This record gives sequence, C-alpha cells and structure tokens, in this order.
Amino acid sequence: MAMTVQVAGLWLPSSSSTTPNIHLNFRHCLGSKSKPPSSSSSALSATASLSSSAPTIQIVGGGNRTWYENGNASSNGLEIEDDWYDLDTDLYHWTKALRPVQWYPGHIAKTEKELKTQLKLMDVVIEVRDARIPLSTSHPQMDLWLGNRRRVLVLNREDMISTADRNAWATYFARQGTKVVFSNGKLGMGAMKLGRLAKALAADVNVRRRAKGLLPRAVRAGIVGYPNVGKSSLINRLLTRRMCPAAPRPGVTRELKWVHFGKDLELLDSPGILPMRISDQTAAIKLAICDDIGERSYGVADIAAILVQMLTRLPSVGIKTLNKRYKMDEDGHCGKTFVQKLAVHLFNGDTHQAAFRVLTDFRKGRFGWIALERPPR
Repeated sequence: MAMTVQVAGLWLPSSSSTTPNIHLNFRHCLGSKSKPPSSSSSALSATASLSSSAPTIQIVGGGNRTWYENGNASSNGLEIEDDWYDLDTDLYHWTKALRPVQWYPGHIAKTEKELKTQLKLMDVVIEVRDARIPLSTSHPQMDLWLGNRRRVLVLNREDMISTADRNAWATYFARQGTKVVFSNGKLGMGAMKLGRLAKALAADVNVRRRAKGLLPRAVRAGIVGYPNVGKSSLINRLLTRRMCPAAPRPGVTRELKWVHFGKDLELLDSPGILPMRISDQTAAIKLAICDDIGERSYGVADIAAILVQMLTRLPSVGIKTLNKRYKMDEDGHCGKTFVQKLAVHLFNGDTHQAAFRVLTDFRKGRFGWIALERPPR
C-alpha cells in the first residue's frame, strides 16, 4: 500500500508562542551562532525564484497550514487546531550553519555553451527532473533558453515517491499546462509513452516541410536536466540497449551525443547542467541528499545530519523508523548527535561512514517512498 508523505509542513502541538523553540535547538546542534528568527512573517519569509516564469518556493514561518498527510489541502474544513509548520523554514535556518554547497566543474560550462547552440536545432525538448525534488532540479535559466519550443517534463524515479505525491504533482503541472510524464529509468516505465509524446508534439514539423516541398526528416528531441536525474538511463531504455554511459552518480556523461531512435526520432543526450552559483541553499541541500550534485561540493556528515532532522519530522518516517533501522534508541532532535552515536554504534566511531550509510539508505528507498518537496499552494 502506498504511503503518503508530508514534507511541506511539520506537525507541532498547539502553543501560545507563534515561533516554536525547536528552531533554536536544531540550529544550535548544527553549530549556528545567529539569533533565532523573529515571529513576524516578514522576518521568516524568503522566496527562492526558480526561473522567470516557473513556480517559486515560498518559505513562510509559524502557523502556516499546508498539505495534509493524505495529500489534500488542509484548508478543506478539517477540524485541526494544531499548526502545520513549514519544514522549509527549518531547513532554511539549518543551512545557515553550513558552508555553501556549490559545484560547477569545467565540463558543465562547456556543455552549457554547446547546448545553447544545439537547442536551435531541436523540435522538442525533454526536461528530466528528480521526482523527489521537482522544484530543486529545475534550472533557473531553462525557460529563457527554451523560449517557445515545445517541452515535455519528465519526473524520473517515480518509484521513490508515494502515490499521493505523484498525484499532487500531476495535478499541479496539469494546472500549469505542462505535459508531464512520470518514469522509472531503471525499469523503463514511461519510456515508450515519452517517445510517442515527443513525436506527437513535433508532428507538424514534417507537415510544414511537405508544404515547402521538402522531404520529411526525423524529429529532433533534446534531453536536458540536472546531473544524475536519469537522462542517459531514460535514453537507453527508449533504445532498449546501452547507447549512453549511465551510472548512479553525477558527472558520468561529459559530452553531447546524438542517437537515433528508429527512423522517426533523434535524441540528444547531454551532460547534467547546473547554475554557476546556486543561490537557494535549501535547494542545494536537497540536491546533495538526493545525490544530484557532486559529492565534493558538500560535507557528508553535515548533509546526513540535516536529513535525519528532516526524516524525524515526516509522518511516514519518524524517529521510530530510524531507530528500528539501526537498532538504536535516540530521540533524533539533533541530527549531528544521531550520526555521531550511529558511528559509535556500528562503525567504530567513523562519522563519515555512518553519515554515508544514512544517505545511501535514503537514496535506495530503505526508509520508504519519500518526496522532499510538495507542490506550492
């Protein structure tokens, strides 16, 4: 049975204070020296713009109700006296104690320049994102680069999120007028549907060519997206053979490559592209958690500590799941402490190895079907 995941909000008991003390505890355990946020909405609000026309993540503090545990909006008249606290608010403050996550190797700069040239030749663009973090894997310049070109949005790794999350994102993008396909690059789910949709969207290309007296040609589709979101695996599934190098880590594909899918479709596989500078560090942390950015860009122990604090606040996971997994008895209020005790418990005090195990378990779905983002309201 599919599990529903609540990520946009955090349940807290009713309190006379509008700003929970929980902020101070977590930030202290991550080493932050800055003051806890004010209870005013202006001090707790921050907006991370993803693109000129793409949706934005609005980070809002205390008392903001959001998606309920069953996937429905919490404003539907349910008698809920408790506040839903936005998890992104906590995440925003936790990141203040960490060094910025940035990763822009040389091959990405080269790819970006070549990709802009190749985009002029494309009839349709297939943008692949990570279904666990669809907003964080949206390039802020993508809308500008694509202009009015036809686009298909692919949310890969659909097997790693709940049915409720899948339905919520499907509804959200349908309202945006965006064609969306959910896929599982490893098993090939959604690959054939994607191929048919790409050809259908660009069918008028050859209609126009015939009107000009030109011979028909194959539809050209470019596959773009962040590192390690499954672009090459998707192409290999479409072709039913390994034509593009693929591995579960960022930076495997290093150059653009055209491949033929029958006589009707040509696909351009491209290396993952990232902004030169990631200004939204909450998104950067999610990229690190989901292994969608190079490991050299972050401290494994820091990212694992934040992941623990996030998981303990998700109704579908919680500290009981973590304790059962690792045969421990911790409260999980401080992720750093949890990782350190796990290191002593299982890894002879090796904190790096303990942190890597927590991240690996999440990435392999051993805590359940977990999305780290929900659609904006």
